[in-house]
Amino acid sequence: MAHAAQLKIPATYMRGGTSKGVFFRLADLPEPAQVPGPARDALLLRVIGSPDPYGKQIDGMGGATSSTSKAVILSPSQRDGHDVDYLFGQVAIDRAFVDWSGNCGNLSAAVGAFAIASGFVEAARLPQDGVATVRIWQANIGKTIVAHVPISAGEVQETGDFELDGVTFPAAEVQLEFLDPAADEEGEGGAMFPTGNLVDTLEVPGIGSVKATLIDAGIPTIFVNAVDLGYTGSELQDAINGDPAALARFETLRAHGALRMGLIGQLEEAANRQHTPKVAFVAPPASYTASSGKVVQAEDIDLLVRALSMGKLHHAMMGTAAVAIGTAAAIPGTLVNRAAGGGARSAVRFGHPSGSLRVGAEARQVDGQWTVTKALMSRSARVLMEGWVRVPSV
Repeated sequence: MAHAAQLKIPATYMRGGTSKGVFFRLADLPEPAQVPGPARDALLLRVIGSPDPYGKQIDGMGGATSSTSKAVILSPSQRDGHDVDYLFGQVAIDRAFVDWSGNCGNLSAAVGAFAIASGFVEAARLPQDGVATVRIWQANIGKTIVAHVPISAGEVQETGDFELDGVTFPAAEVQLEFLDPAADEEGEGGAMFPTGNLVDTLEVPGIGSVKATLIDAGIPTIFVNAVDLGYTGSELQDAINGDPAALARFETLRAHGALRMGLIGQLEEAANRQHTPKVAFVAPPASYTASSGKVVQAEDIDLLVRALSMGKLHHAMMGTAAVAIGTAAAIPGTLVNRAAGGGARSAVRFGHPSGSLRVGAEARQVDGQWTVTKALMSRSARVLMEGWVRVPSV
C-alpha cells in the first residue's frame, strides 16, 4: 500500500512576549489553506498536534498550553499605510477547533521582526542601526499595531538586556502601540463598554450576583473583583488550574459575560468561542511570591490581576488582556481603576503570576463617552527555529 509523503511547508517557530507560535507566510501555505476555511483549520490543527485527547500535543509543534498552541499567518499588507497583514489562530488542544475571534498581543511582538525578515518592509525604511517602525494590520480584529523593532548592523536585534517577567532570559525590547484598541461602534460587541456601563451586575449560577466591568479594548474582557470569588488576587496557576470546580465556575462566568457583551446570542455558543472573551480578577496591591520564587512587593505595583485563557489561569498575562487592563485602569470607576486606587491614570504596573508588567493607555472622555487612542507596552521576541514544518497530508 502506497503512503503519501509528508507536506513540507516553510515555517518559523518564534517566541513573542510570553507566548510561542508557528509563523507562516500566506504564500507558502498549500493553496487550499491560503483561504479561510476547513482546509486551513485542518492544516494548522495537524501542525500544532490537535486534537489530542492526551492533552500533550506530542505529535505536533504545540506545547499543550494556551500560550504555546498558536499559529500566525502573515502577508504583505493590502491596506494603505501598513506593512504586513497579521492573522492569528488560537488552536484548541483537545478539540478540532481553531479560534479566529481575537488577537494574541504577545505574538504581536514577533510580527514586526518576521515582516522585516520576509521583505514586507521597504528596505529604504530600515536603519543600519536604530529602530524600525513596522505598521501591522491585525486582521482578526481590524486594528493597527505599531511595532518598534531594534535594528543592529542592518539586522533585527534579538538579544539584549530587557527582562520580561514570565520569560526566563533577557532579550531586546520591542515597544508596541495598540492604536484605537477599543471596538468600533459597528464592530462586534459595540462600543468599548458594550453595555454602556462601567460596572454591571451579572447573575451567575454557582456564584450569585457579581459586579463586573465588561470592556472591549485589545480583547473583550470580563473583570471581576477577586474577593467576590473568594480569592485574594495573589493566586498562582495551581491554585486555580488544579481546581476543576473553580474552572467550571469561571467558564460559566465567562459565558454569562459574553452573552451580556453581545458576543454570543445563546449561552451554549460560548463553548465554540474559547479565545474570547477573557476573564480576569483584580485586587488592590499586596506582596506575594511569584512562580519563579521572586518576591513582588506591594509598593512596586498598583494592583493585582489574574487572567484565564482557554479555560486555564495564564502563567503570566496575555498581551491583549494587558491592553484591556491598561485601558480600564485609565478610566475612573471601572473595577480595574478602583483596585488600582482610583483617579486618573496614564499607566499602571500590575502583578501577575510570573511577576509584574507595566502598561499605559491614553484615554479621554468625549461627549460623555470614553475613548482610548492607544495602549502601550514593551515585549521581546526572537526566532527559536526556522526552516520547514512537516505534516502528513490533510
